[in-house]
Amino acid sequence: MSNAITDIPGFKVGHWTNREAATGCTVLLCEQGAVAGVDIRGGGPGTRETALLDPVCTVEKVHAIVFAGGSAFGLAAADGVMHWLEERNIGYDVGIAKVPIVPTAILFDLPLGRADVRPDATAGYAACQAASDGAVAEGSVGAGTGATVGKLLGFRQAMKGGLGTTSRCLENGIIVAALVVVNAAGTVVHPQTGVPIAGARDAASGQVV
Repeated sequence: MSNAITDIPGFKVGHWTNREAATGCTVLLCEQGAVAGVDIRGGGPGTRETALLDPVCTVEKVHAIVFAGGSAFGLAAADGVMHWLEERNIGYDVGIAKVPIVPTAILFDLPLGRADVRPDATAGYAACQAASDGAVAEGSVGAGTGATVGKLLGFRQAMKGGLGTTSRCLENGIIVAALVVVNAAGTVVHPQTGVPIAGARDAASGQVV
């Protein structure tokens, strides 16, 4: 067990990271197909193919999920993931071709690094090439490279966010796992104590407010 979402058989995770530009993308590959759902919230969501996850739709399984920086530009990373899957004949069979189903969500990281460098199709393809079913790099990597939290007072007083994953094997053998990219506008608090862990910093002391 790697204490990661890759502990679920058939799942692989790969990153593409550009530290100079402070952006990147992450792909979760499920090449055999996996049932997925979605709950979209927030005032400015950026997504692709998430409408297919409605249970009334024809498509029943996805073949990858992509998280990317770059704001709406980062949705282009999915093109590279689709190309990688198509090369391996993976996708939803429509009779004349197999169409990879790749729901994608982006985060806004443009102010942190270079706004003119974003994950693209080449980045998505590279993330697939790097994917494995072993340990998953966490923190400021992949889609978490440009993630920040506590932006209510502006980016100058924000703190670094990032990417994390964990897993737990239940007594019945079922594995429950998660992979998240935290790019919150507000404060991250400890779920039991309510004590702030990360968020907007006081301009003078640097402490979370």
